[in-house]
Amino acid sequence: MEQRYGAGPDQIDGMNTSQLRENFMVEGLFTPGQISFAYTHFDRMIVGGAVPGEKALGFGDGKDVGTNLFFDAREMGVANLGGAGWIEVDGTRYELANRDVLYIGRGAKTVSLGSDDAKSPARFYMNSVPAGHSVPTRLITRAESKILEMGDAEKSNRRSLAMYIHPEVAPSCLLLMGITDPAKGSVWNTMPPHLHERRMEAYCYFDLSDEDRVMHFMGRPDNTRHLVVANGDVVLSPAWSIHMGAGTGPYGFVWGMTGENQEYTDVSPVAIKELR
Repeated sequence: MEQRYGAGPDQIDGMNTSQLRENFMVEGLFTPGQISFAYTHFDRMIVGGAVPGEKALGFGDGKDVGTNLFFDAREMGVANLGGAGWIEVDGTRYELANRDVLYIGRGAKTVSLGSDDAKSPARFYMNSVPAGHSVPTRLITRAESKILEMGDAEKSNRRSLAMYIHPEVAPSCLLLMGITDPAKGSVWNTMPPHLHERRMEAYCYFDLSDEDRVMHFMGRPDNTRHLVVANGDVVLSPAWSIHMGAGTGPYGFVWGMTGENQEYTDVSPVAIKELR
């Protein structure tokens, strides 16, 4: 399991491009035939990726998180960003089509992940956070997500936001998780930019072509930086940082959040004219 220790807003001035990426990005999560995890010290969220092929992949040991089993004090959301697949939790199998999400509650023991067709494998993206109580494991299909239409086409930020793990759809202890898609012809994924002073967030960008990139902006409103993000890359957004991005082509992203509360509207908007 990789480590990301993070940094404070007063440290980014001294970071070059490589150092920014090392602290605020996770690359290479989706390797065929492997499970990869990165433990972040932003609210102790773990991000992970799994691409099962001919053989299923499994995990459940808690050595890397200091407990007997991985889920002794954690919950998880798993989004399928690839072909059809399945996840088995303690012997119960859940079938996941593209953009279905499985919530795994605290107390689970073993997890196995598989693809229906190794030639078109599932691509499982995982967010895990500490949990103080148990909520039953549940599959949330794409059709069951709650869609919010947001933004303005004239400002190139029209987008649809699908809530999956959310009190209005499927409850959890502290994790929130969903998928956002900019509308055709729009490029900006979050407008206006804002701060979550009581929550951190992780973005997994996907469905980008090989030649396209997302320009992700981070930092304090008066001291911004940018990260150039490819398909499957994850950006870690601490509570002190803005987050917004623009793509050179079509893309989507999975957002996962955790922190003090689950109030999606607990944000501090930042006016564009205030950015520096």
